[in-house]
Parts: sequence; structure tokens; C-alpha cells
Amino acid sequence: MDDTELIYRLINLTGTAAFTIAGYMVGFRKRLDILGVLIVALLTAIGGGILRDMMVGRLPVVFQQNMVLVIALCTLALSWLLNLQRQRRRILLIWFIIADAIGLAAFSITGAKVGLSLDLNCFGVITLAFITAVGGGILRDILVNEIPLILRRDIYGSVAIFMGFILFLLEQYDFINPFSLNILFISGVMGRLLAYYYHIALPGFQRPSKSS
Repeated sequence: MDDTELIYRLINLTGTAAFTIAGYMVGFRKRLDILGVLIVALLTAIGGGILRDMMVGRLPVVFQQNMVLVIALCTLALSWLLNLQRQRRRILLIWFIIADAIGLAAFSITGAKVGLSLDLNCFGVITLAFITAVGGGILRDILVNEIPLILRRDIYGSVAIFMGFILFLLEQYDFINPFSLNILFISGVMGRLLAYYYHIALPGFQRPSKSS
């Protein structure tokens, strides 16, 4: 295994752990039981990858390799032992945003990688990056009866699209290496966090309400 492939795998496992934490927090916020929290956390972590693999007609990786499930279950156990759910609401929100940003950036990269390995065009690479990054969150939010995050006024999905496009360009110029992957990953995480902090959002079609 070369260094670039190792970075891809580390990013994927990092994204799995991060999205597991995000799902874990949503489950407790919704006051689900232990099984409910487990389902929501796992769905957040592996849902996007399953949707992606179904789109390209291959058996989901999570059904063939155990490492992803091991990381997710270990993350759940560690979160429980650390009592993350008992933190103050403000702290929980910060943990959720950070974990979600890490997962978004990581799975955007791993989704785009699948597209590149299949020699898809730019649209195909971006689509797989998008589905992998946001698919699990969409399934999670639907399950707990919330409007999916990407449908709100946010640049959440735009980050995945942008990262998929950049990775496609890096492939065209043969510039994918551990350094460029790490820079792209960090940029994606920081971009999402800065967008949240400064309330950067896409314009909506709703007219601002007038005060009476």
C-alpha cells in the first residue's frame, strides 16, 4: 500500500468515526433508546457509502470489510464511556458541528475517489462525492423526522460538490498525493466550520418577512 492509498484509508476511517459521533449526538438529542441511538449513529456513518455503492452497482464495502464497523462501534463505546451526551447543550452543539464537518470533508474525498477509480467524468465524480458525504445525514434526519441539513439555507452540500470537483482536477493534472489530500481535507473542514461560524449560506427564494 502506497502513502496516498494509506491517506485515503485514514481519511475514510476518520470520517466514519466523526459521523458516528454526530449520529450519536442526534440520537440522544431525540431521546432515543440504546438501539435507536445505535441505528441512527450507524446510519449516519455508513448510509452514504451504501447509497454510493448501490449507485455504481457494486456490493457495499461495509458488507465486505469489517474495519469500518469496528471503528464505528468503538467510537460509540468511547462516546458512551466519556458521557458526551451529558455535556451542556452548547458544548454538544460544538461537538456536533466539528464532527459533522470532519465527516463531510472526509466522505467527500472518499466518494470522489470511488468515482476516479471507475474513470467517471467530472459530473460522476462530484455526484459520488456528494452522495457519500450527505447521504447518511439525509437518511438520519428523515429517520428522526427533521428537515435534512442540505435543504436548509446552508452551504453544506456545496462543500461536498466543491471538494469533489477539486479532487477531479487534481487527478487530471496527476497531482494527487498525501500532501494535496491532507490540504484538501483540512480546507474542507475549515470551510464548513467558517461557513457555520459566519452564517454563510446560499440565497433562498423566500422573501424576508416584514414586521407589522
